[in-house]
Amino acid sequence: MNLQKITFRNKEGETLAGRLEMPADRHPHNFAVFAHCFTCNKNLLAVKNISRALTANGFAVLRFDFTGLGESEGDFEDTNFSGNVSDLIAAASFLEETYKAPTLLVGHSLGGAAALFAAAEIATIKAVATIGAPSNPVHVQHLFKSTIVEINTSGKAVVNLSGRDFTIKKQFLDDLETKSLVTVVKNLRKPVLILHSPQDDTVGIKNAEELYVAAHHPKSFVSLDGADHLLMKKQDSLYAGQLIAAWSQRYVSSSENEDLKTKHQVVASLDASDGFTTAMKVGSHFLTADEPIAFGGNDYGPSPYELVSAGLSACTAMTLQMYAKRKDWNVENVEVHTSYSKSHAQDCENCETDSAKLDTFHREITLSGNLDKNQKARLLQIADKCPVHKTLRNNVQIITKLLG
Repeated sequence: MNLQKITFRNKEGETLAGRLEMPADRHPHNFAVFAHCFTCNKNLLAVKNISRALTANGFAVLRFDFTGLGESEGDFEDTNFSGNVSDLIAAASFLEETYKAPTLLVGHSLGGAAALFAAAEIATIKAVATIGAPSNPVHVQHLFKSTIVEINTSGKAVVNLSGRDFTIKKQFLDDLETKSLVTVVKNLRKPVLILHSPQDDTVGIKNAEELYVAAHHPKSFVSLDGADHLLMKKQDSLYAGQLIAAWSQRYVSSSENEDLKTKHQVVASLDASDGFTTAMKVGSHFLTADEPIAFGGNDYGPSPYELVSAGLSACTAMTLQMYAKRKDWNVENVEVHTSYSKSHAQDCENCETDSAKLDTFHREITLSGNLDKNQKARLLQIADKCPVHKTLRNNVQIITKLLG
């Protein structure tokens, strides 16, 4: 992906820090803004994973730190829910002025409530997705209920949330009391997707029901069964991101000319902060390559050698089916299993040295159909005629130059 550090100013003139993630080697068809959960920041793993799923589907995603959090300026103790909504509107204005107006808002927890409020104020927003959102912003008070008396008496109190101390002022509580999210949702008249886990013990599933009942069609609800509130499991956040991407494309327009021009069939893009997780454009398709967790990767996609093995498997299956059809042989299915390793060369003189090892692809083929022994033997020979097989066996030259 193409990850850009960006800054913009809120209505108070404070600088907010964010990351704008672009899809690999294509113009984004739409821009989205992500609103993180209460006291979280743009770098929460779930936020990254959901953004990655959206960029893999052609969206550009702006995720940023609300005022007083992460890298953004301002004092958190002077902020409130209204300020979060204002920050989202400022983010949308920044995108409209600098890139393209956003059409999708995604919000997590209290950020989901803020996204619904902001969607009512941002004309370009065509769809809103919430994850674990409360049906009333005042719900967040339960996080510091033991200090509410102190806040009301002294005007503020220090509360510990997820191991960090935050100062909450009375004006924060007062602001929450003035916000009626159900009323906003009833009047929103924009497509809404509500994602919520039945096992969410921070914001109960009842909140999702209340939001769904208040919203007008088109509205959708998906149960994130088994997930926790923060979507700490990678598969939960990636699933949520994929759902949002698929759902929202029914409501946002997509340009016919999204691809950037390139003379190559494959482009890979990797930012310094992404480890091994590499966004790729393969022909007109978009994939993610990675390394296994054991090798320091995130296992978000196949490894480079798995991709090479995949090419060999696919080419072998295509070649065998094409040959069988030309011969009018009954081949119902071809299944090709391929793996890569380094193996000692047969009859080598120095088998104990690493340099004596050869790159080896182990390929096993299963043929389904009414075939005799001679036909099967011939198809095994034809497998070696597959173009990718020939390429791997030939002396290959790779010509490399820098662009730009």
